[in-house]
Amino acid sequence: MSEPAFDYFVVFAEMRTGSNFLETNLNAFDGLACHGEAFNPHFIGYPDSADILGVTQSLREADPARLIQEIRAQPGVLGGFRYFHDHDPRVLDLMLEDPRCAKIVLTRNPLDSYVSWKIAQETGQWKLTNVKRRKEAKARFDAAEFAAHVEALQDFQVTLLNRLQALGQTAFYVAYEDLQSVVVMNGLARWLGVPQQLEALDESLKRQNPAPVLDKVANPEEMQAALAGLDRFNLTRTPNFEPRRGPAVPGYVAGAVTPLLYLPLKGGPEAEVEQWMADLDRVAPDGLIRGLNQKQLRQWKRGNKGFRSFTVLRHPAARAHAVFCRRILNAGAGSYRQIRNTLRRQFGLAVPEAGPGEGYTRAQHREAFATFLEFVRASLAGQTSVRLDAEWASQSQALEGFAGAGVPDLLIRETEMADDLPALARKLGRVEPGPVPAALPEQPFALDEIYDAGLEALIASVYQRDYLAFGFGPWRAD
Repeated sequence: MSEPAFDYFVVFAEMRTGSNFLETNLNAFDGLACHGEAFNPHFIGYPDSADILGVTQSLREADPARLIQEIRAQPGVLGGFRYFHDHDPRVLDLMLEDPRCAKIVLTRNPLDSYVSWKIAQETGQWKLTNVKRRKEAKARFDAAEFAAHVEALQDFQVTLLNRLQALGQTAFYVAYEDLQSVVVMNGLARWLGVPQQLEALDESLKRQNPAPVLDKVANPEEMQAALAGLDRFNLTRTPNFEPRRGPAVPGYVAGAVTPLLYLPLKGGPEAEVEQWMADLDRVAPDGLIRGLNQKQLRQWKRGNKGFRSFTVLRHPAARAHAVFCRRILNAGAGSYRQIRNTLRRQFGLAVPEAGPGEGYTRAQHREAFATFLEFVRASLAGQTSVRLDAEWASQSQALEGFAGAGVPDLLIRETEMADDLPALARKLGRVEPGPVPAALPEQPFALDEIYDAGLEALIASVYQRDYLAFGFGPWRAD
């Protein structure tokens, strides 16, 4: 009897692509065992699970390879799990470089998955087993959010494709529409080395939103207008042999009248710069041009000869503190709720569960900020399962990413933007540009209230690359 081709498998998928349904049918085969989202940074396997094969979440955090070893060592079955683009990045190379790991790539039209995700957010219903309990809602299409959604999916798919090509491996591709085919499911089982065949698919999970996509959104006209500029032949081309993508550009902001292009560095003074650009052209901030894809960006550049592009650098200390206050300390709108909970649970981040209240002290704030910085250090080094978010990634790395779509003409420091931005506007013919709004101090404590030499040394060690690349000195010269 020949040796099995694989020791374990991974399903590369995303939210709302049908991965729950695929897992249910994989588990219907006696020789297969799929263990959910084994490397989700916020839980292990499923939201209410304590462990997988005896490996708890804390054990997985300390040694992610151990969980793979336990799954591949299961007696009598071929074990596996689902992996999304924002799951623990430490195991991606382990899986991709292992030819005895079977790779299954599940894809879905990104517009369908986006609308389904928006509806699930509205209803709170992520699975459906009883049609009578189905909750209804309509999604509100957001062009910039959708563009970012597509960029993230395509970037990950191209990463998988290129890595597997370089390694001389291939994957089994499954489209969302294939999930209803017992023939395809049986073929997948045979590819995995399981001879058993199903007579019918598991019907316990129901499709939640079977209506046409235009009927599932509250603003279909706006959606159609936004999608009209997309290159649909690249948008849904799976198994994703798409043209190579450069940096994500949906976050770029162009002037409504003045040919200025702002390439925001996340965690910087984005709101203040955009307000200045809006005032310059006498429009509201939502009147600026946003949500461009690469094709539209090229068209804008061709139509605005002599345009100028820029970005604004923020001192790493001010940037890290602003991100901490807005995304992590804050428990309300704009917070990274899941990451916040994970940092409280796994990294000992001492911030109040409901956000800072009257009893939250300056000393607590400094300690919590320092803990966050230690997490950022681990995140930048690829030592944590939580995604490396653009808000705390190094600014030098973000600038390298801009290069694929064109580097900005001008790097402006936040401390100098009150002079440099109006000067740039005057070069484009705006004789009397207005003042640039200054960023307000963060709440409940400004950085100036907790800053000291020890904190500066910690920040400089975490963001050593930015300090070196841009010549930053201490945030405040005491």
